[in-house]
Amino acid sequence: MSTYTPKNILITGAAGFIACHVANRLVRSYPDYKIVVLDKLDYCSNLKNLIPSRSSPNFKFVKGDIASADLVNYLLITESIDTIMHFAAQTHVDNSFGNSFEFTKNNIYGTHVLLEACKVTGQIRRFIHVSTDEVYGETDEDAVVGNHEASQLLPTNPYSATKAGAEMLVMAYGRSYGLPVITTRGNNVYGPNQFPEKLIPKFILLAMRGKTLPIHGDGCNVRSYLYCEDVAEAFEVILHKGEVGHVYNIGTTKERRVIDVAKDICKLFNMDPDKSIEFVENRPFNDQRYFLDDQKLKELGWSERTLWEEGLKKTIEWYTKNPDWWGDVSGALLPHPRMLMMPGGIERHLDGAEKYDSGSSEFSAKSNETKTVAPAPKSSNVPQKSPFKFLIYGRTGWIGGLLGKLCEKQGIPYEYGKGRLEDRSKLLADINAVKPTHVFNAAGVTGRPNVDWCESHKPETIRTNVAGTLNLADICREHGLLMMNFATGCIFEYDAKHPEGSGIGFKEEDTPNFAGSFYSKTKAMVEELLKEYDNVCTLRVRMPISSDLNNPRNFITKISRYNKVVNIPNSMTILDELLPISIEMAKRNLKGIWNFTNPGVVSHNEILEMYKKYINPEFTWANFTLEEQAKVIVAARSNNEMDASKLKKEFPELLPIKESLIKYVFEPNKKTSA
Repeated sequence: MSTYTPKNILITGAAGFIACHVANRLVRSYPDYKIVVLDKLDYCSNLKNLIPSRSSPNFKFVKGDIASADLVNYLLITESIDTIMHFAAQTHVDNSFGNSFEFTKNNIYGTHVLLEACKVTGQIRRFIHVSTDEVYGETDEDAVVGNHEASQLLPTNPYSATKAGAEMLVMAYGRSYGLPVITTRGNNVYGPNQFPEKLIPKFILLAMRGKTLPIHGDGCNVRSYLYCEDVAEAFEVILHKGEVGHVYNIGTTKERRVIDVAKDICKLFNMDPDKSIEFVENRPFNDQRYFLDDQKLKELGWSERTLWEEGLKKTIEWYTKNPDWWGDVSGALLPHPRMLMMPGGIERHLDGAEKYDSGSSEFSAKSNETKTVAPAPKSSNVPQKSPFKFLIYGRTGWIGGLLGKLCEKQGIPYEYGKGRLEDRSKLLADINAVKPTHVFNAAGVTGRPNVDWCESHKPETIRTNVAGTLNLADICREHGLLMMNFATGCIFEYDAKHPEGSGIGFKEEDTPNFAGSFYSKTKAMVEELLKEYDNVCTLRVRMPISSDLNNPRNFITKISRYNKVVNIPNSMTILDELLPISIEMAKRNLKGIWNFTNPGVVSHNEILEMYKKYINPEFTWANFTLEEQAKVIVAARSNNEMDASKLKKEFPELLPIKESLIKYVFEPNKKTSA
């Protein structure tokens, strides 16, 4: 592994939280490096954060804005900068909902100015761009593997959208101009010197003042927290050992709910959580979970060192010793701060709020009153006369999300399960809290980015797909509940009795014959065991397709983006037609195994021909053989025809696969005159 040695480093935003720890560490540990800090001293910056470095001969501070092209070019040339570590950004999600243009200006335009200066001067040997885990969007609640560096970016708020946009510019400059870029995406960071608009310092300062801790929503949002010194060490490792053109996640597998963070702080302040925690109105959108796969960074030699308990105590000690570090931060301690970010540390509150009285049930303000509200259940607002109530697992999954929307459309009350399938106590808590009439299991491990992941993560795959599914089925049986279980038809392969093109499909009672992937093995295994439970309805889904052609999980979306595809007829599931049928099956209390596909088969080429006819007449593709495909995948893929006659008999209106494709997918998306 080659090691990079910088000479003159420009660190942007280093009067802020994370970057000050990185700057102080590098100044202290590498006296031969010159560290130049550029910061405009916005409201969340503080020169005092750099006190440990200010007397060092290898440190220099420059007050200025990264959006000033003249200043940036001047610094790069006069300071002979060869390395940039770009931290400067607006980062507080709450602020981005109220002042999103400032985020675009700082996070995207500012980054663009830096990149252009690097291109013009031609002297930069490393450009380390600091991004965030939020660019990935929500992680599935039941996911046992985190987002890895190649995962799709799906930001959900203005802040993360601007960070994703900045990443695209960084990547483009790397590819177009050969700029030696490295990008990092990190979990939440906590520790000394953090401006108290963020969760942990806000809770600490409120606890120090004897006030209640306001929690957005129900407090069940999950986050991963890293101590600031561990993160500073991660940047030190990436600076010296990171490979140009690569992305590195800086994360931890240790997750905590927001409410548990609040309880831990209450405990350290000897406060009663029941009296000290107050639930307030949620953000416009609040991601349920961020979860990263940090294996790539660990391979460079980094690992998390600071235990949560140790880091939290250190952080509380620092704020206790430095209560006035930030001056008047009363505005930041509001449940929903809205600030105008301006250079020079000026802050103005858009809502005019003046005081936060913990003994009151409301927050007083000049212009409005923000009522404290109990967390609202994630269910549809429907009349209580409905005889059904569904409990759905897999909220952030594709099928689970669509089920919720269907329930809302049909006026069926529903809630999403909070527990993970392998946690029996949490599942029991869900059942007791929701009191459902039916349970839908749309959770499971399919692997990221595909089933090849399961080949090297077998225990994790078993834990969810087998143990977790059995766990939920067993609990449902104890409570007399029907479990609608979304399974897979990828447990069969064309054989002598069911040859390709014969029209002879595998029936529900046939024994699975495909074991080419470990994922399929676990699904066949759990299906066999579920036969012992008379309260389960197993729905074998195959190659799911929907009318949303932008969804990366859509089979059509996938193959339309591949360079080459095989051309084999397969049974498939049109979700727009079949998911409403799954709800009807629950209402009818149907049980047993069902091939949950449209009748008949369709090949890859036939689908792409439709895509060309209805969507893009210029679209082209190429085929390759199964043997050629095998060279670029780890696990084999299943190809088969499922016999859907049982489902067709129960639902005579069910369309054949090709008719369903046209009606539900291609006609609604038609862009040509064909």
